[in-house]
Amino acid sequence: MANAAHPKTLVVIPALNEEDSLSHVVQTIRGSLPWADIVVVNDGSVDHTREVAEAAAVAVLSLPYNVGIGASVQTGFIYAAERGYEVVVRSDGDGQHDPRDMCRLIETLMQTDADMVIGTRFVENQGYGATLPRRVGILILANLISAITGQRITDPTSGLAAFNQQAIKLFSHVYPHDYPEPEALVVAYRAGLRVREIPATMKPRFAGRSSITSLRSIYYMLKVTLAILIGLLRPAALVDSET
Repeated sequence: MANAAHPKTLVVIPALNEEDSLSHVVQTIRGSLPWADIVVVNDGSVDHTREVAEAAAVAVLSLPYNVGIGASVQTGFIYAAERGYEVVVRSDGDGQHDPRDMCRLIETLMQTDADMVIGTRFVENQGYGATLPRRVGILILANLISAITGQRITDPTSGLAAFNQQAIKLFSHVYPHDYPEPEALVVAYRAGLRVREIPATMKPRFAGRSSITSLRSIYYMLKVTLAILIGLLRPAALVDSET
């Protein structure tokens, strides 16, 4: 849905076992972005995520089994590309992202030369509290990606971002599956896309618990660093790529 004041926008919500928070997430997004369409990509949930999404009257794409966050988000990009959306906003299904930030992401996307706008938790003090290992891991990844791209990146693991049609087209064909957020920044840079960051708020989960522990944060950082370095050995994806 679009009108003269807003681009044709799709909010993509990858969801794995988010039955307790999903209705709240959809409701708050509709309150701030009433013109936007919403699609929930149900990543093989074993709870009632699909039924909750259907009851919320949003589009639901149910994957037959758990394929991971990267493939789930790419499914949303493919859906958006096939339907001619001008903007995709990627949000998590746990209620941590403020829909008012989504409006600011879209505004920045439309008013600047950016192809991607990321909501960063670290440019300003937005009250985001993370364990020390997780913060250190994010800092290491941020420095690595900043060195690769020649652009200061502060929050390479943010799950809140907006994308224009160039980015939608690229990521509908090529999107990292294992460590999508940090790897996607490098893919975008090598494809010639422009990235901006703006401050965003990170709220506590509406329900449930994060699966990311301190030990997993360290393990994640090591693996994603290796994945990024190996990815640099591959040919760069292009926006016009069909593979």
